[in-house]
Amino acid sequence: MSLPGFMQAPPRRGFFTPVHSYDGAMPTTHLLYLHGFRSSPQSMKARQVAERVQAQHPGVVWWCPQLPPSPREAMDLVMQGIAGWPLDTMAVVGSSLGGFYAARVAENTGCPAVLLNPAVDPARDLAKYIGEQTGWHDPAERFFFRPEFIGELQALNTGPLTRLQRYFAVIAKGDEVLDWREMTARCAGARLKLLEGGDHALSDFDAHIDEVLAFLELAR
Repeated sequence: MSLPGFMQAPPRRGFFTPVHSYDGAMPTTHLLYLHGFRSSPQSMKARQVAERVQAQHPGVVWWCPQLPPSPREAMDLVMQGIAGWPLDTMAVVGSSLGGFYAARVAENTGCPAVLLNPAVDPARDLAKYIGEQTGWHDPAERFFFRPEFIGELQALNTGPLTRLQRYFAVIAKGDEVLDWREMTARCAGARLKLLEGGDHALSDFDAHIDEVLAFLELAR
């Protein structure tokens, strides 16, 4: 059964205030996972987190949406999907481009965020991918990364991260796609796990998932 792309319960609505004060005291009841460029809810890390949530935290609402190629549409989808979530007990995890999106969500909502090898300047880095692309997990799935998506990414840039105590970044020096120094500078002041070696996909994520989930303080 494929779990990662679906909410385990419908979003709860109308009982949160627009101001979030994160102090880590309240357990996370709603968890959002955002995948990277050309990826999907079937990514290894998304599935690992989904399986752990289902097995050990069945009361937590889990949502890992399939993000559209358009960054504007992706962020609209996400913000509409979490519109009824309680800001004081939600959190987000994002990988690569999803880490860029996750920072945007965290800055907009005030929620805690885990960033896994997060993209820092995707408008710059993805310019070379304009054109037809294939899905990483399903090469038969094709989409077109349009030139206007670069401007959409630029519009989503949040600037420096704020309230850094709510961020936890896992960054691999061996990332073959993104510069670990740039990622580390982006997350300066946040909780950071800097890995010697490793890769962009965090293929050894099973060695770090316990620390990620402990930071998120998921409800039982």
